[in-house]
Amino acid sequence: MNNLCSYEPRREEHQDSAAPLGRATRGRLEFVRGASLVTIGTGAAMPDLYRAHFEGPTPRVTMRDGAVSIQYRRLSLAEWARYALLWGHHAAVIALNAAIPWQLFIRDGVSRLTADLHGLQLSGLTVTGGASEVALQLPRPAGVVAIRIAGGASNLTLHRPSGVAAAIRVDGGASKLTFDDQHFGGVGGGIRLATPDATTKADRYEIEIAGGASKLTVATR
Repeated sequence: MNNLCSYEPRREEHQDSAAPLGRATRGRLEFVRGASLVTIGTGAAMPDLYRAHFEGPTPRVTMRDGAVSIQYRRLSLAEWARYALLWGHHAAVIALNAAIPWQLFIRDGVSRLTADLHGLQLSGLTVTGGASEVALQLPRPAGVVAIRIAGGASNLTLHRPSGVAAAIRVDGGASKLTFDDQHFGGVGGGIRLATPDATTKADRYEIEIAGGASKLTVATR
């Protein structure tokens, strides 16, 4: 299968986007040029690989062999703030087919992201450029699932199911860090925390934050 779909939008509009699941056995969602005001969920029974609704500065969306690429034009923080005030809701609402495993990539930073992934098979999550005001509901992992955020993080919350093993490493120091029942007001340098079974369980999360963190919570829900 070698399907290539592309949509080139006008700069400001409402737009729905979708692609059939076809023969895809795994998925990849990538934001090429940052993301803001995004909510991500899952669809267990839908026939599509993904479905998305965009408002405001809609992006260019391409899809090939199960990989969905979303690219916004470059926007200033002031422009994002203006759109947020006008809409009062997210700029992008995306549903991923939960029948296949997914990898998520966000390049050039992310802000105001909410993702309920508890029904998804998550293979990994990578963010470059930093993360701010991000809340993730994680699924039960299959194998070692890596979550890597480079560029620092603030107001980041990662909730995992009860009983799931996890380890976290924060480089560059942290303030207001919560890891399950452990709370830290401020920690200089690097820090590594882990559940007692993090080295023995085959299914677990390995979380890495490079660049420091503020108001970081990693806990079970």
